[in-house]
Amino acid sequence: QSILREGLEDVKQFFKANGSCRLPLSPSLLVKGIVARDCSYFNSNAVPLKLSFQNVDPLGENIRVIFKCGDDLRQDMLTLQMIRIMNKIWVQEGLDMRMVIFRCFSTGRGRGMVEMIPNAETLRKIQVEHGVTGSFKDRPLADWLQKHNPEEDEYEKAVENFIYSCAGCCVATYVLGICDRHNDNIMLKTTGHMFHIDFGRFLGHAQMFGNIKRDRAPFVFTSDMAYVINGGDKPSSRFHDFVDLCCQAYNLIRKHTHLFLNLLGLMLSCGIPELSDLEDLKYVYDALRPQDSDADATTYFTRLIESSLGSVATKLNFFIHNLAQMKFTGSEARPTLSFAPRTHTIKTSSRIRDVFLCRHERVFNPSKGYIYVVKVQREGPSEVTFVQRTFEEFQELHNKLRLLFPSSLLPSFPSRFVIGRSRGEAVAERRKEELNGYIWHLIHAAPEVAECDLIYTFFHPLPRDEKAAGTNPTPKAADTTWARPLGKVGGEVKLSISYKNNKLFIMVMHIRGLPPLQDGNDPDPYVKTYLLPDPQKTTKRKTKVARKTCNPTYNEMLVYDGIPRGDLQQRELRLSVLSEEGFWENILLGEVGIRLRDLDLAQEKMGWFALGSHSHGTL
Repeated sequence: QSILREGLEDVKQFFKANGSCRLPLSPSLLVKGIVARDCSYFNSNAVPLKLSFQNVDPLGENIRVIFKCGDDLRQDMLTLQMIRIMNKIWVQEGLDMRMVIFRCFSTGRGRGMVEMIPNAETLRKIQVEHGVTGSFKDRPLADWLQKHNPEEDEYEKAVENFIYSCAGCCVATYVLGICDRHNDNIMLKTTGHMFHIDFGRFLGHAQMFGNIKRDRAPFVFTSDMAYVINGGDKPSSRFHDFVDLCCQAYNLIRKHTHLFLNLLGLMLSCGIPELSDLEDLKYVYDALRPQDSDADATTYFTRLIESSLGSVATKLNFFIHNLAQMKFTGSEARPTLSFAPRTHTIKTSSRIRDVFLCRHERVFNPSKGYIYVVKVQREGPSEVTFVQRTFEEFQELHNKLRLLFPSSLLPSFPSRFVIGRSRGEAVAERRKEELNGYIWHLIHAAPEVAECDLIYTFFHPLPRDEKAAGTNPTPKAADTTWARPLGKVGGEVKLSISYKNNKLFIMVMHIRGLPPLQDGNDPDPYVKTYLLPDPQKTTKRKTKVARKTCNPTYNEMLVYDGIPRGDLQQRELRLSVLSEEGFWENILLGEVGIRLRDLDLAQEKMGWFALGSHSHGTL
């Protein structure tokens, strides 16, 4: 810190002597001074500087940049140029992936400037709001976006931005082989846009732990990202949209394989260590698979998504990074509540005189459970507010208080574990009494506890509390949000059907809205097809089994060879969806018969077919 202050004095002298200068990042950025109080440094290996310059334009905001010394920023510039070209290709094809592409400029050997994106946070900072093991939890990203987008339409827009930008990042980082991916170089804007920073390793040159690659997954796509997309921990039809976006974006880039190989080939002699021979170009060639058809590439990328989502190594890598960063941040960072957008203190809000937990209410959105309504009375005439908190939020408050104060100063917290159904009415009633006692003892604890920022932040109204005070929805109205989204009992299946060179191609893409099993559990669905008439049962084809989901994704190609065009008019595709039941007989979840004469197979037909019982489907 002291070295930084000395360096900033030299910069101030420069501006006194010269008045103003243009930043190398862009000639349009004219600055006249440095804002020392806003400057600091990052804790990564090269210790980059975070600098804030005073804008010459009196109406313009301060210009914030990162200055790095010790990294070859030509590689970052090249990577960002490649991503910018990918984005142009997508936009030209009518696909806006909502990519965030920042400026980066190498100003000399091993040094340069990088643009800072405002209103963005690293995944590590978001995850550690839920503790050092936050990288193993599913909710942190969704909770953070909800905190910054309290209105329902704002949150939906943020999720949409997240789906598009996350898909774009998955494709770009895979094609360019960007490695050393951890939760400190992936960032999220409050608007939901996700983006990667720090491209010190690319074209598959991964960091090693001994003989083990640190980057084990094809790209970073974790369960907390899937949680945002699905709107919960179960696959939904929005996940189908995400997979389709990834595959569409991947196939569009594959059409321009020669462009990327030529551009990177031009850079072979420029002295970037990780782009120095044909093996490095071969990495991109192998990633783009130009020899594959679009259908094969779609199946391939779908398997990559499944592989990345199932990778424990990525979360472990994030967790190790959290531990490594604790030594830098542990001493100075004060714990904050993950669901509160900002910190409140006794100085910024009136002193709390009393709190009382009035009642509990059943809620259905964003997830089923109970909330507890707390009446907060402050010093001052008629200052009464009502706040809504979940049991998990009370528990987070207690855990964060334990980081600041010894247990002897804190009341005991009600047990989380209960026998029987943990969300039942009786349990909620019992917890209401226990939580009431807990918050009463908190407010009447020693002053350093009762008046701390955590407690004043916890009892300060959030945007959702103000909204609830205005609308006060009835449970019946909320109940409708949990109705089945599709009226059809058997759900729907998305297929792509095409015919070429005496071959019939059936791409089984997604299924949505399958009914749960009779015991209430989600099925283990798979698809089985026959091409009728088929007295010998020789045309049976099957997909893999998806586990515990009513909205599975397959993207698997089933092929029927040796079918003359004249035969198509007499054939019917019989498709069944069954749940695998191990030792018992598999359960039929729905089926559909598709008369091929009803489809004009001169070109590919893609769409959703309703599943029923022995029904004939229409596209």
